Amino acid sequence: MVSLRWDETEATEIVRRHDGREGPLLPILHDLQAAFGHVPEPAIAFLAQALNITRAEVHGVVSFYHDFRRQPAGRHVLKLCRAEACQSMDSEIFARRVLDRFNLDWGGTTPDGRVTIEPVYCLGLCASAPSAMLDGEPMARLNAASIDEIAREVSR
Repeated sequence: MVSLRWDETEATEIVRRHDGREGPLLPILHDLQAAFGHVPEPAIAFLAQALNITRAEVHGVVSFYHDFRRQPAGRHVLKLCRAEACQSMDSEIFARRVLDRFNLDWGGTTPDGRVTIEPVYCLGLCASAPSAMLDGEPMARLNAASIDEIAREVSR
């Protein structure tokens, strides 16, 4: 179960599970995000101390990888592909349509917490462009009708 509140005891247990592992930062960050729905601000200093690295190193990893969130995501996460193959198949038009429908910018979450829209720079579905991922499920060969259906689905 995801808890949006920072819990140092739970974080300590997550770090302990990775004890002795080489290069534990990424797996720990993934587990923290799974536990808390995002990487909470206190996690940066906590991990730096626990792993004997700098806060800048932890922050650099969190900010470099697009999958790590600093704020909780909405109930639905819609990732829209922005890679070249999808762009060549009008993905930018579809993306603008969705962003405008929810009055969001990239990475934004609706005020009611229903949906977060994120850019992704390749889903590996290039032959089936344009593509997206809704709540971890890939969607390919999108068109105006399927984009509208996705928007309706996440609005429920």
